[in-house]
Formats: sequence, structure tokens, C-alpha cells
Amino acid sequence: NLLSRYFNGEQVEFDLDLDLQAGTGFQRTVWNTTYHIPYGEVRSYGWIAKEIGKPQAMRAVGGAQGANPLPMIIPCHRFLRSDGGLGCYSAGLHWKPKLLALEGETKSQE
Repeated sequence: NLLSRYFNGEQVEFDLDLDLQAGTGFQRTVWNTTYHIPYGEVRSYGWIAKEIGKPQAMRAVGGAQGANPLPMIIPCHRFLRSDGGLGCYSAGLHWKPKLLALEGETKSQE
């Protein structure tokens, strides 16, 4: 299964048809954009706010990430604060550095 392969260190693409109707329109926009962040790369909350056309909505992006129903599939662990801090992670902050290390974080793009 894809999650087992992922946790065994294999680079996998979760190319799945997700039903995210439980979220608000804003949340779904954030989650859809997050879903396409490549393996091993990180972004800032500000980056996604700009990407979705709402450059001042960094805190709202963080809130949407906190409500992410599928944090392993919609990889909100690939987001850092603009100062490089970890920020939060809906599945538990202790997981975020582990997942970033597992992916061998390759580059950050603002």
C-alpha cells in the first residue's frame, strides 16, 4: 500500500481522487494546492496564500491546514513559517520534523 511504501522511505505520489466536500470552499482550495506540493519540497504559509490569490490570508491558510482531514495525503507537513519555524501540524507536531527528514527536504520555495 502507498502509506507503507512512503514510511519505508520510498518516494510515492498519492495520485488519488479525493472527496473533500466536508471542507469549506476556502479550505478545499488550500488543500487542493497543498496536495500538489512535490515530495521533498517545502513552502511557506505565505506562499500558498499568494498561490491561491489571497496574499494576506496566511493565518487562514494555517487554519485550513489545521483542519486538513488527510494530513499524510494532503501534505501539510511540507509547510513552514516564513521564519523557517515548523508552525503546526494537525497530526501532532512531533511528526512534522520526522516526515520532513524522511522526505529529505530538498528545497524551499516562497
